[in-house]
Amino acid sequence: MVGLYFYDDKVVDLAKNLKPSKRGELEITDLNRIYLEEGSLNVQVFGRGYTWLDTGTHDSLIEAANFVQIMQKRQGLMISCLEEISWRLGWISTDHLKKLARPLAKSEYGKYLIKQIRGKQ
Repeated sequence: MVGLYFYDDKVVDLAKNLKPSKRGELEITDLNRIYLEEGSLNVQVFGRGYTWLDTGTHDSLIEAANFVQIMQKRQGLMISCLEEISWRLGWISTDHLKKLARPLAKSEYGKYLIKQIRGKQ
């Protein structure tokens, strides 16, 4: 199940008791099923603009990297740029974003941050 998961402290003991799936892996879905059966699962559905990128194999990691590269180039936006997200949500000020961007100014990432600041002023 695609998602961002937050668990309480009992998850460690629950995970220790999981049995590997047919794929030989411990499955996050099995943990979620336990919480569902207990009636303690809380779910928030993500809206549009979210996608799941499996990176469990070399091939799927390359596919995910290619997808991110294509989306960023075509849209001109960074995916999961935490500094930009924090700034746009008002969690950090423009001055703080500038301070974070300065040491990165020679990199594409830093240039992107600076471009966002200039575009919003």
